[in-house]
Amino acid sequence: MLKTLANAALFQCGWFACVLGGDSGWLLVGLAALAIHLLWISSWARDGRLILGVTLLGTLVDSVLRNLGFFQFNEPGPLIPFWLIVLWALLATTLRHCLAWSTQPWWRAALLGAVGGPMSYYAGSQLAGVSFGYALWPSLFGLALLWAVLFVLMARAARKN
Repeated sequence: MLKTLANAALFQCGWFACVLGGDSGWLLVGLAALAIHLLWISSWARDGRLILGVTLLGTLVDSVLRNLGFFQFNEPGPLIPFWLIVLWALLATTLRHCLAWSTQPWWRAALLGAVGGPMSYYAGSQLAGVSFGYALWPSLFGLALLWAVLFVLMARAARKN
């Protein structure tokens, strides 16, 4: 139970550090949260493949959305900023730990993704200098649909060894 709570706290600390600090020195807090997870809560052998897979999936999805004009960042480039890549890695650390309850049945993952995904992006947009390229409510609805599917896929990956 302690490690589950620690996992949730590490994710939240990392989320705030990445979103508020961007690609500044605060990014080290997010990376430290990731390292603490791997050293104390789990291990690279247990979660490494999941972290890499989710990070690559998230980077691809968000970079495509960026290039379609869905997200607008202050930082130039075709890929999402590094701080958002670190957020994807941090999210992956929760899937077998504090969010393990959401992986079965599948509808829990879909519901959590549909609600939590858009809420996280909206909160991040208010704090991180990221804006939506389209109207707010259609953007949030689109993110809800996308995240319902993404979270089911991530939950399925988390259940595999």
